Amino acid sequence: MKRLLAVVTMLVPAMAFAVADVGERVAGAAIPNYARKVAENRFRVSEDWENIQKFYAREYPSKSYPWKTIIKQPGVRAFHIVNPSGKGWEGINVYEANDEIRVYVVLPESAKTKAKKSGKK
Repeated sequence: MKRLLAVVTMLVPAMAFAVADVGERVAGAAIPNYARKVAENRFRVSEDWENIQKFYAREYPSKSYPWKTIIKQPGVRAFHIVNPSGKGWEGINVYEANDEIRVYVVLPESAKTKAKKSGKK
C-alpha cells in the first residue's frame, strides 16, 4: 500500500505538468500558461505537439467545438477549432512548422474592424 501511495504521489505532479492550466484568454479563447505572446492574438508555445493537443482537447472537446485538420504534410501540421457560438472568438488555429508551435486566435470580422479603428486613434 505504501508503494502504491508513493507511485501515485510521484505521478500526479508529473501528469499535472503535462496538462497545463489556462494562462490568459483572448476574447474568451483559452491560451495555455506556457505560451508567450509574439503579436496581437498570436502566441508561441513552449510545449510539444501532443501536450498542446491535450490542452485544447481538454478546454474545447470536439463534441462541443468542431476540430478541423488544416494541413498535414512533412514538417507542417495544423488544426482549427471552431467556436460554434461565435461569441468573442471565431476559432483557434494551432500549427507546427520549423520546430515551433504557434497559436492564433481568429476574431470575428466585427472585432477585427473595431480593433483597427481603435488603433488608428
